[in-house]
Amino acid sequence: MAHSTDYIENGIHIVEVDARHLESGLVQAVQLLNQRQHFVILLTHYKDLLKTHHWLDYELLSQLMGVRIGRIEDKDTILAMPNHFRPVRIDSIEGYIHGALEETLHHAPDDTGHSLADRIDKVLTNRWLGFPILIVVLYAVFELTFAIGSYPQEWIAQGIDALCEWLDTVLAAGWLSSLFIDGIVRGVGAILSFVPNILILFILLALMEDSGYMARAAFLMDKIMHAVGLHGRSFIPMLVGFGCNVPAIMAARDIDNIKDRTLTMLMIPFMSCSARLPVYMLFVSAFFPGHKALVMMSLYAIGIVLSILFALVMKRTKWFRQSARDYVSELPQFRKPQFKALCVHVWDRLWDYLQKIGTVIIWASIIIWALTYFPTHSMDLEHSYLAMIGKWTEPLVQPLGFDWKTSVCLLTGLPAKEAIISTMGILYGGDATTSAFTPLTAFTFMLFVLLYFPCIATIATLRREAGRRWAWFTVIHSLLLAWVMAFVVYQIGTILLTIA
Repeated sequence: MAHSTDYIENGIHIVEVDARHLESGLVQAVQLLNQRQHFVILLTHYKDLLKTHHWLDYELLSQLMGVRIGRIEDKDTILAMPNHFRPVRIDSIEGYIHGALEETLHHAPDDTGHSLADRIDKVLTNRWLGFPILIVVLYAVFELTFAIGSYPQEWIAQGIDALCEWLDTVLAAGWLSSLFIDGIVRGVGAILSFVPNILILFILLALMEDSGYMARAAFLMDKIMHAVGLHGRSFIPMLVGFGCNVPAIMAARDIDNIKDRTLTMLMIPFMSCSARLPVYMLFVSAFFPGHKALVMMSLYAIGIVLSILFALVMKRTKWFRQSARDYVSELPQFRKPQFKALCVHVWDRLWDYLQKIGTVIIWASIIIWALTYFPTHSMDLEHSYLAMIGKWTEPLVQPLGFDWKTSVCLLTGLPAKEAIISTMGILYGGDATTSAFTPLTAFTFMLFVLLYFPCIATIATLRREAGRRWAWFTVIHSLLLAWVMAFVVYQIGTILLTIA
């Protein structure tokens, strides 16, 4: 049923939209029009809308949509107004209109005329209830990730240990068997054991995205992003960054304003990508078994909070200072996730992860093994090339509670963060954490991994999209921030433990 009509009067394209059916009427209006045309939208039956105790802030809606909007009763006044609006770029018409009305349509207190979806949205995007619900949802996601994934993770780890023992009995002693067992199998196996957890997390996040709930999370962040001079659209690439920072940076291309686009790209490395997950899962399982989901959530939250504080500071510099602008987050309708689409979504992410294991991680494991095996031609860590490198950099990390092995692990995280786990598998064998870390140093280490420079692929993408200057800026500031934050946490934690 049509809830809008259009015609031309005095050279101006006019669209009349029934105020009793705003969402469908506005969608039809935008579909009717070429955004490059000069047009206005006039609301009919607006008094009937007021009778339901709803009212529309059509002046704000005009700014959000980039067109003149008003009541049909004020037609002459609206047509005489100068047109200073520029139609906005809309990727999803339905989602954009739905999101715009969430910000401009003020509802009756008794939910008169609301659909079930409207009532659910009112709860999920409520300024007081939305964030607690989001926290509960994320807590459940991480809890399920650990609870379900712990069994296959343990089976894979046991299988890798058994494989190493069997290979040790059938292969002749020497550098080749050491390369295969200590380098490739243990290095790559340390990563493979976390694949079930990551698969479960990918499935749960895909369900949240495909159902439309992730868009609600971005909508909640819209007000916060406005406070730092950005908008909810900047949070979408940040959400993508939880999977991988590289496509997240490329997703920021959709932001029209170059300053907002660049700043969004600089915020993305703060997001905990899937490459960091094995590190978190290893340490959280070993040192915080009773609070796994809570500690995982804290790391994600720290990244988001620091990214917002970073943006707040950068917006006050000459490079990013600009006047505030109005935006709207697209809010698509709730939908039932389709099984086939869900499988494709999850498989694409998992395949990217497995490809990295089959290329970057294998080569990183071989290099780490070689630096460990030579020049003694044995796995004598203390007299290896790796120890020389680690002990040379050890003074830089000692104030953080780390030793030379930890320093080496952080260095190998440069090509890919997963390589940290491979290095630990080679350096520590099956007991990668408990003998060398405490709960305090474990959390400090995870915090450092969260904040220090992203992988080479992310830096290369940032250089291509934002320029060499901002790529180097990210490397330097992230390394300094990681060191300072880890230092503060470790030193304060040490003082508190001493007092206790």
